[in-house]
Amino acid sequence: MQQQNSPLTTLREEIATACRQVGRDPDAVTLLAVSKTRSAPELAALADQGQRDFGENYLQEALEKMAALADRELIWHFIGPIQSNKTRDIAARFHWVHSVDRLKVARRLSEQRPDGLPPLNICIQVNVDDEESKSGVPLAQVPGLVEAVAGLPNLTLRGLMAIPRADSHDGNRAAFRQLAMTLSQLRNTMPALDTLSMGMSADYRVAIEEGATVVRLGTALFGPRPTRSPGV
Repeated sequence: MQQQNSPLTTLREEIATACRQVGRDPDAVTLLAVSKTRSAPELAALADQGQRDFGENYLQEALEKMAALADRELIWHFIGPIQSNKTRDIAARFHWVHSVDRLKVARRLSEQRPDGLPPLNICIQVNVDDEESKSGVPLAQVPGLVEAVAGLPNLTLRGLMAIPRADSHDGNRAAFRQLAMTLSQLRNTMPALDTLSMGMSADYRVAIEEGATVVRLGTALFGPRPTRSPGV
């Protein structure tokens, strides 16, 4: 009997196929496992299959999983809204932060990054659809924030992140293309920018076609997310 591929193996194959269909190197796209509300054993099972990059939205939950998986040499990405009183632990414990949308937060992350650690990798979160209920800097303000963040010590500005609206008629293609064009324009003066964190379980193939270098996959990898308890 043929062994069924794991969700991780299947997704890696689908990402590779999507890349090849548009002439991209499959190694140019990182699969970021969105592991919020998932248990440490679930993450360990993926780590056993070679998954190294995990994205967390909730700081306390992430810290508990980091402690449980400390021997795994995982790469931790913070991808949720950032409260100013949480920046010290984020600066000390994460390798990447995808959700910077205010200079105040960027400054705190820079100031609180411990000595001896490499610079913290930063993406600017862009509110590409100008949704009032969503975090992110408006497109018009991206160049100014990028310039300010790029000058901070202890941070390495890597690129842009976006979470487009869920009800797009085109699979978010226009939003992804807008984000990619924005990064391309920024690269005219900052050629080291190399990251487009965009695309989730429902639209990652379109995101890859439009240039995503990081796709953030939760449901496609783990199945439907369990309900969080109030106050967690």
